[in-house]
Amino acid sequence: MENNKIDRLKNIQENQNNENDFGTLAIDLGSSTTVVVFQKENGQSPELLDLPPISRSPGEIPSLIWKSSEEAQNYLIGQQIIDLNLISDKKENNLSQDFKRWIGAPEIDPIYDSKISPDKAGEILIHNIWEKVSEKVNIKRLVLTAPVDTYREYRTWIVNVCNSLKVKEIALVDEPTAAAMGAGMAPGSTLLVLDFGGSTIDMSIVALEGGEGKASPIAQLVRFDGNNLEGKSTQVLRTAKVLGKAGIRIGGKDIDRWIADHLLPDEKPTNSILNIAEELKCDLSKIDIKETLLITKKVTTNKQEEKFLKLSKKGLEELLINKGLLESIKILFTQTINIAKRNSFKLEDLDSVVLVGGGSQIPLIKNYLSTLCNSVPFLTPPPIEAIALGALNLTPGVEVKDVLNKGVSLKCWNKKNEKHIWHPLFLAGQPWPTIKPLSIILAASINNQLSIDLIIGEPEAEGSNEIIYIDGLPTLKKLKSKDKIKRLNNTIISIPLDPPGEIGQDCIKLNFNINKKCQLEIKGIDLRNNNSITTHNLGAIR
Repeated sequence: MENNKIDRLKNIQENQNNENDFGTLAIDLGSSTTVVVFQKENGQSPELLDLPPISRSPGEIPSLIWKSSEEAQNYLIGQQIIDLNLISDKKENNLSQDFKRWIGAPEIDPIYDSKISPDKAGEILIHNIWEKVSEKVNIKRLVLTAPVDTYREYRTWIVNVCNSLKVKEIALVDEPTAAAMGAGMAPGSTLLVLDFGGSTIDMSIVALEGGEGKASPIAQLVRFDGNNLEGKSTQVLRTAKVLGKAGIRIGGKDIDRWIADHLLPDEKPTNSILNIAEELKCDLSKIDIKETLLITKKVTTNKQEEKFLKLSKKGLEELLINKGLLESIKILFTQTINIAKRNSFKLEDLDSVVLVGGGSQIPLIKNYLSTLCNSVPFLTPPPIEAIALGALNLTPGVEVKDVLNKGVSLKCWNKKNEKHIWHPLFLAGQPWPTIKPLSIILAASINNQLSIDLIIGEPEAEGSNEIIYIDGLPTLKKLKSKDKIKRLNNTIISIPLDPPGEIGQDCIKLNFNINKKCQLEIKGIDLRNNNSITTHNLGAIR
């Protein structure tokens, strides 16, 4: 009897411990470092999780994957690769690094020559983190972060990656908005966030609603994978509103390549050279360093010759300016501000500028942004874990108030000019989900027309930059056309006309709506007979 009583007490204690261990896991997948943070439901402080042997320090995992066997799917992860000194130049195609920038990219440059595809590398990392964390705690909710520039494609990838994970709630938050939450600003504040990561620069203006008797804000949230977090909490409904945002696929690792190419123009930038270039960049980013002081780093070339990388703070800044980095930041700033202005924002509304990501430590970046923002106060939360900590502010019962990063246009027949045109449906800065659908009437363009085809595209912002790779070196190129429309996908939605349409005849009325998952939905009727048209869902837009 006594033993049974002891067993029952042990079971009760174990159940209590398990209940205490339920909570939210946040993963911020980075180009150089992936951050893993867990917070229990009982309101304890967030905890940076130590996951040996793959973590470098609590909460920080190098974003590295190594395929250790040709036959079996055996991989080494993170710190394991560094400890075994596998970041060498031999068999480097077994190594996958800087893979995040290529997830969702329209094409992969030959600069990425790993045997492991970027999508696969990201999947391996997230699944390995999940397995190790699941051994320690019970994950009730998973929060992941995503870059702005490739948000839609990244979202599609992450949904597929998470399909096999046994978790009830999955959420996605864009990185600059999470950074705003990680900065710890007061409710009612309006922030401009610059997230300068290893492979992307994201900018966002976020209004942290609250104050003056209103509920405190939380991070902007995208709900997906069939999970609806609303109504599952007794907390007061809270919101974070994104007023404008923009991003570009370039980052700190590109600066390393610029430095290596500038100082060793005749050398292929191997991993060891790039690592030394990164060290040089970090040393030159210290605030108290003199502008003209030359810092020297020794490297070994492809021919096993010893050479020295020498650069000053002034030299680094001139290099970045010549490469167009400041111009790109100005373009992002202009795009973000213009979108926010459509949501009644004025520059004087800014309370603070938040800088996160390793690249934000470069003094040139902060000084230049300060001139653009008219000396608005700056906040510099911990650059590595700020985004993951901000994402953890996610709780059930959240109202999503976000804006489209890019617009949505429909290719249709213009009766007046008798030609096909791109007609804007939703502009960049359009809040979603939409309150009411947008209605459009479409006419036939030829006699005896059997169907009307719908082609959806997104406008490229005027003055935007795109990244091209010349001999493996990232280069900023300004888009020539200010009216360039990029089709969202190769799918054409064909709506049958029964009876066939006649030229100039109004045939169908379509209602366009953006739902809570930021998906474009199309419903409609045939105006000639009031028959309903099959509902179409074009998937996520951004």
